[in-house]
Amino acid sequence: MPPKDKPDNSGLGKLKKDLSAGRPGQLYIFHGEETYLRDHYLGRLRETVLTGGLGEFNRHDLSAGDMSPHALAEAVDCLPMMAERTLVEVTDFDLFKAGEGDREAYVRILSGLPAYCCLVFVYDVLEYKPDARTKLAQAVKAHGTAVNFTRQSPRELSDWVRRHFRALGKDIDARLSEELIFLCGSLMHSLQQEISKIAAYAKGDKITRGDIEAVATPQLDAVVFRIADPIGEKNFDKAASILGELYQMQKSPYEIMSALGKQLRQLYSARLALAAGKGGSYVAQLWGMRFPADRLIVSARRFSLPWCRRAVICCARTDLAMKSTGQDPKELLTTLLLELANAA
Repeated sequence: MPPKDKPDNSGLGKLKKDLSAGRPGQLYIFHGEETYLRDHYLGRLRETVLTGGLGEFNRHDLSAGDMSPHALAEAVDCLPMMAERTLVEVTDFDLFKAGEGDREAYVRILSGLPAYCCLVFVYDVLEYKPDARTKLAQAVKAHGTAVNFTRQSPRELSDWVRRHFRALGKDIDARLSEELIFLCGSLMHSLQQEISKIAAYAKGDKITRGDIEAVATPQLDAVVFRIADPIGEKNFDKAASILGELYQMQKSPYEIMSALGKQLRQLYSARLALAAGKGGSYVAQLWGMRFPADRLIVSARRFSLPWCRRAVICCARTDLAMKSTGQDPKELLTTLLLELANAA
């Protein structure tokens, strides 16, 4: 599996500069999976544009159901009331699925936005998929800025976690903050909720692993990651207990099978890396991860290369059986764990 392409963050950099200078542009496209950042910068954009006591009167919201070239033109043409600028927000409207006549009208509107207007398209539920071949995409590129709010890098996210704990009067070291990110996922909205829970639970000023384990809600991949160790110990009961935890989390057998298959493929790649004299940094780059690459290497030392290869094949067979034979998927998963533990 090759390293993932580095996301384009140039739009976010441009937005930050515009906001710092106090001069937002006339057109933005806000999209991406990191909704916490998107909402943060949408708030900052509102604060910067909607100045004065009548600021909210100069904000015009359009939903996908309200959108049409006429409705957008009317909102854009509204003059600001006792202020310098207006803000027009359009939520979850797919510009590129509009009819041809409408798309041409949108090109004219976006190409002639008045200086007093700031127009932002916010993609929340919908995915932003521009068609670069169209005049509409060219108009967006020429007159606006597409801001992709992607997941933050491990270092940025770890620093953010530590700052949020400090704001709540708590301290967490870098290693534990990385473990929290792996356990609960790397989306900031979810992490913010977990930070609040852990900070409220912790008795001391310094966050401990026990505090995290006591109240944090783990994500699927983090729980599945724990299955490899009891398998290596031939402890089927413990592996089955972890499987039970996943069912209690309302995870379907198909979700668990997908995550377990990925986990064992990562384990196999780590074992291959060890055989080639490579370490955690190579595996981290291969899978686009930072944590828990080192733990993956430690776990891989407990298994032989033939076992890892066989485990991946067994997972693939079980996955196929789930989708094609009509057998009980929970029974298939349990049989797979038993087979892996006996062969370890």
